[in-house]
Amino acid sequence: MIKLNFPDFEFKLKKIDNKTFIFDFVRKKFILLTPEEWVRQHVLNFLIIKKIPLTHIAIEKKILINNLNKRFDIVIYNNKGDVKMLIECKSPSIKLTQNVFDQISVYNMKLNSKFCMITNGLDHLYFKIDQLSKKYIFVKDFPLT
Repeated sequence: MIKLNFPDFEFKLKKIDNKTFIFDFVRKKFILLTPEEWVRQHVLNFLIIKKIPLTHIAIEKKILINNLNKRFDIVIYNNKGDVKMLIECKSPSIKLTQNVFDQISVYNMKLNSKFCMITNGLDHLYFKIDQLSKKYIFVKDFPLT
């Protein structure tokens, strides 16, 4: 896998039937290693560096939006169980276009997160969604530290 724009982390990998799996320490199981999963695992390790408790992290959970099942990548909750940050992970080959912003915005209509992050592992964008103007307010760095 390619080097991402995150600190270096050590990962536990294993091969099964010529497929590589990576150990997800949050879900406590091996997950098929895809380019998007490579980014997701880097984000999870990054969250630990940022002192986000494991108990406040949810990964790939289903949500119902307009009678359609969707699945978010990562959500960070506060102590009260409210969503603090919604994170959308993309493969490094995916550009962070308007379509990605639209996707996370649709998810956020249901989750009402204060902050959002989109990343392809190479570029990371952090922002708030101003609920009144429906505009993105970009934040320079990870906003939860």
